[in-house]
Amino acid sequence: MTSRDPSLPDILAVDDTPANLQLLVDLLSERGHRVRPVTSGEMAMRALSASKPDLVLLDVNMPGISGYEVCKRMKENEETRDIPVIFLSALDEPSVKVLAFKCGGVDYITKPFQVDEVVARVATHLELRNQRKRLQEQNQKLCEMEQLRDSLVHMIVHDMRSPLLAISLNLELLAQSSLADPEDLRMVADARKCTLALVQMAEQMLDVSRLEAHAMPLDKRDTDLTALVESVIQDFGSTLADRRVAVHARSAVMASCDGALIRRVTCNLMSNAVKYTRSGGSIQVRIHALQTEVRVEVEDDGVGIPEDKLPGLFEKFSQASNQDARRGHGLGLAFVRLVAEAHGGNVGVTSTVGKGTRLWFSLPTVNVQPSLATPTL
Repeated sequence: MTSRDPSLPDILAVDDTPANLQLLVDLLSERGHRVRPVTSGEMAMRALSASKPDLVLLDVNMPGISGYEVCKRMKENEETRDIPVIFLSALDEPSVKVLAFKCGGVDYITKPFQVDEVVARVATHLELRNQRKRLQEQNQKLCEMEQLRDSLVHMIVHDMRSPLLAISLNLELLAQSSLADPEDLRMVADARKCTLALVQMAEQMLDVSRLEAHAMPLDKRDTDLTALVESVIQDFGSTLADRRVAVHARSAVMASCDGALIRRVTCNLMSNAVKYTRSGGSIQVRIHALQTEVRVEVEDDGVGIPEDKLPGLFEKFSQASNQDARRGHGLGLAFVRLVAEAHGGNVGVTSTVGKGTRLWFSLPTVNVQPSLATPTL
């Protein structure tokens, strides 16, 4: 007995009529396919367990387990659900074909077989399966590369943080020493400012990695978002001196959240608004207490974000590219999304180039009342 070439497409043919099976075996074997013929649904299930084919040709009406049931069981099994099934039947009623497709079939061939039709349909679905397998393999490789990249970035950033903090501390000590030259003091201050920015970037990258791995602990407490937002705005101080800022909310809007993380989220949205708003512009912050969630919106009247940048805006390293705005490192809004999702909330954006941008995040509510749109600041 000669061994079959494992590189050839493997087809499982299921039909309770031996003559039909022989025709399929002869027809497809001549065209370089391996065909395994079985005469019942029970035998088909055993054959599927023994070896997974690339394609199944399946008769509809068989004693015992019908073709419909075989296909249904295949689609319920993770190991066989992706195997394409072409139904074979002498029945040509639309209702029969609809049922075949509902069970998970990809095609339907009526008997008696037309040789060219069988060959063409089999070739088409084998090629589609091969393409799907190639895409799955490529996707798996991309996922592995992304995981490797993230692990490498995490390792580098983690190792960078300690020396950066040491540099920052030494620069602070140097600034407090006997330096008398104003230019020397300015350069030390600039160097320390840049170092602190790098430290913050490193910490944010580590936090993003922890959030993605669901390893960031949340200290959830009932928090007044109105007070939190107003506190964030106060901290911005002179940065907002040349911009009009207003908060629209009721006196207290409560949410169950990690206040420290949500404060950082709000800071990121405010920083984004400042970055994209020209001097003299306006920033509006609205806090809505809805039935099932609290939503915080930060809206500016700045340069806006191009439409093609909106879908991926909350992904890592996304850049809302605009020639009038300073580019960031692309982690701030990813952090916003991950924190909101960790709380069971969501994020969103609307923007029009030349008119401004509205960014928002939502959180679960805690005994809130409908919001009132009255300025408090």
